[in-house]
Amino acid sequence: MNQKLVQIAIVVENYDDAIAFYTQKLHFDLIEDTKMSETKRWVVVKPKGSGNCSLLLAKAADDEQRSRIGNQTGGRVFLFLHTDDFERDYQNLLTNDIKIVRGPSKEPYGTVAVFEDLYGNLWDLIEPANV
Repeated sequence: MNQKLVQIAIVVENYDDAIAFYTQKLHFDLIEDTKMSETKRWVVVKPKGSGNCSLLLAKAADDEQRSRIGNQTGGRVFLFLHTDDFERDYQNLLTNDIKIVRGPSKEPYGTVAVFEDLYGNLWDLIEPANV
């Protein structure tokens, strides 16, 4: 069996604001932005590098979905961004005024900090110990 996780949907309030955050502040690549209907687009962003997993930015379509924006996992860290240079990427977070929830710490698995995306979803920035 050969399987892999290739995409995660994240509920957003506005396509263009989400694209701007991920591409301009986190420096992700915009992979696709296809209009599906008058209100729906297929928007995919991906971190730079060799990883295969991307984010599908899915605009909330109703009140129930809007209630999940920024809290898709009940306040737990939701996404994990590995880096080959923690200092570079942590400084980028600071430079772009991205909210740091928990500053850098050394853990057995690597160096980690927790930050929020534009909607409040929690992310770990991790430089694995083996990099």
